[in-house]
Amino acid sequence: MIETIYWNDEGVVMIDQTRLPNEEIYVTCRNYQEVADAIRTMIIRGAPAIGVAAAMGVAIGVAKADPANLDAELAVISKELAGTRPTAVNLFWAIDRMNRLYSEIRHLPYEELRDRLIEEAKLVRVEDIEINRAMGRHGAPLVPDGKTVLTHCNAGALATAGYGTALGVIRAAIEAGKKIDVYADETRPFLQGARLTVWELQHDGIETTLITDNMAGHFMRAGQIGCVVVGADRIAANGDVANKIGTYSVAVLAKENNVPFYVAAPISTLDLTLTSGEQIPIEERGASEVTQVFGIPVAPAGTKVRNPAFDVTPNRYVTAIITEKGVARTPFVESLRALAEQK
Repeated sequence: MIETIYWNDEGVVMIDQTRLPNEEIYVTCRNYQEVADAIRTMIIRGAPAIGVAAAMGVAIGVAKADPANLDAELAVISKELAGTRPTAVNLFWAIDRMNRLYSEIRHLPYEELRDRLIEEAKLVRVEDIEINRAMGRHGAPLVPDGKTVLTHCNAGALATAGYGTALGVIRAAIEAGKKIDVYADETRPFLQGARLTVWELQHDGIETTLITDNMAGHFMRAGQIGCVVVGADRIAANGDVANKIGTYSVAVLAKENNVPFYVAAPISTLDLTLTSGEQIPIEERGASEVTQVFGIPVAPAGTKVRNPAFDVTPNRYVTAIITEKGVARTPFVESLRALAEQK
């Protein structure tokens, strides 16, 4: 399995996803500032993976902090990590989890407290892999045998601690004996589909075809797509889904062509405090991601650019939401809350 992120004696180690598919390079973050920068610059990306990175960022921050000033330093560490990317709720979930543990054990000697936080961050990683495998087991029966699955962006092992959310469902379907192949949207402007999804699926020997984003409707109308499976960065209480920009367009096309549209995401991606997707903050990224491809200009100098990193798909376009606790269907307000409250 691809190692996306792990902890060792030197720090937080993660594969540099900005260098894929041409170079498979791992970087080591030796303090929380480097972890925050890795999240911000998308060395690591994908909502669950960002959550793991944030947990490890808190742990390494406390490990390097002044024991006499831990409360204040933890607040600074948490603020820096929380300010990296606004849309993926897993980031805030992980920071909150680490802060709650700190509050429970802050009376302990520093060395014991530090070690407990490191173990908790490692546990977040282990749990994420198991969550993804459970999600795959729930989602595999939904994937039609002998068909092509369309994906958008990268929601695989690279977007998680391992196995993947959307790609985890695909992996589980194949492990169950289904004969399927994958069409991967390239996912402009950062090309996560082309650079990451195709590389990852080829790594696993899964038959994959790369298409540009504006080809998806053509293949759906031609009857060549059995279902769509995507990940998510935040899901509101009503089932509105924030995911990589372009997901909304794919969902509308799927609805028009009677193609099931599935979202695979862990319970930690649910934000039941938000009544609808209209309340989800949408990150805007720099213009150079649009005006350049790998540093090569593809638009005139000075071109005005909008670059939202995510869009929101209204729940009416979502066939089902696959979680580690089961599959939610409409009405999502009821089904998502029921899954979230399961022990």
